[in-house]
Amino acid sequence: QLQLVESGGGLVQPGGSRTLSCAASGVSLDDCIIGWFRQAPGKEREGISCITVSKGSTSTQYADSVKGRFTISKDNAKNTVYLQLNSLKPEDTGYYYCAVYFGTDLGSTLREKDYAYWGRGTLVTVSS
Repeated sequence: QLQLVESGGGLVQPGGSRTLSCAASGVSLDDCIIGWFRQAPGKEREGISCITVSKGSTSTQYADSVKGRFTISKDNAKNTVYLQLNSLKPEDTGYYYCAVYFGTDLGSTLREKDYAYWGRGTLVTVSS
C-alpha cells in the first residue's frame, strides 16, 4: 500500500528558500502524476504543482502563483518527489501536501479531486 510522507517544512524568512520532500513507500512512482498542494490558513487547498511520470519521461505543471519560483522534481532511485521553494513570500505560508494519481490519462492535473493518495502534510511558515 502506498504511503506518502512529506518533510522539510519550517520557518523561513521572506525571500528565503526551502526544499520539501515527498517520500513514497510501498509502491513505485511510475506512470503516475504526483501533485503538490497548499492550504493557507482559512483558505481552501489549492494545487500548485505536479509532475507526470510516463515511460521514463517527466513533464511538469505549475500554478500561476508559484510559476518561476517553485520547482518540482523526482528522484527515481529514492522514489521521492521534491518541491524547491524559492523567493518565498508570506502568502506562501501553509500546509503543503503531496498526492498521487495512478495513471497518465489525465496528462497533468492540479485538481484535488483527481488524487486518491495523500500525505499528512508539512507546515511552511514564511515570516520575519
